[in-house]
Amino acid sequence: MTDVWSERADAYRESEAHRQGRDLELFADWAAGKTVLDVATGGGHVAARLREAGCEVVTCDPAPGMKPDVICRAENLPFADSSFDIVTCRVAAHHFEDPAAAVCELARVSGELVLIADNLYLGEAGEQADRLRDPTHVRNYSEDEWRGLFARAGLEVEAFEREEKRIELEPWLERAGCVGEEAERVRELMGDRIEEGRVRVDRGIFKARKPA
Repeated sequence: MTDVWSERADAYRESEAHRQGRDLELFADWAAGKTVLDVATGGGHVAARLREAGCEVVTCDPAPGMKPDVICRAENLPFADSSFDIVTCRVAAHHFEDPAAAVCELARVSGELVLIADNLYLGEAGEQADRLRDPTHVRNYSEDEWRGLFARAGLEVEAFEREEKRIELEPWLERAGCVGEEAERVRELMGDRIEEGRVRVDRGIFKARKPA
């Protein structure tokens, strides 16, 4: 899987859908001036925005092609407890094999906050579409499921926002190499969420605090 993501690295670095969003702005507000670990950094958009906000940022990702500071999985972070003030993870957790373990690891290495943004569960049609578009997709989770993951990791959700994202459909398919019949089936499955060449998804943005 890491080879697949290394091959996709440039497409994600250049992706307009990943360069902007309410989640990026909230992360910058919540983390301003702090030390941050950005987990599954991907194209580096979170790290870039946080550095603009005066943060000292370390990035990690399992794919070498994403050029992280540290190569590792979210479920096994090679950092000591409370190494960073804040740990972030944006639009990556739906690829994690064990999200519960990952959230526990994010909580372990954070001293204050864990900030997570990811697309929310849209029903089985949405899940089927995501798996067809990108076989590395594991699952999207609902707001309640996320709250359960935070609670099991000993974190308290302090703030939550739902963001409606409207993503250009064709680049969204192309980034994952989805073409032909599979792309057509994705369009059918997401038909009620496609408007004027964009697909509408719901994103959850969570600010969770670690007990003192």
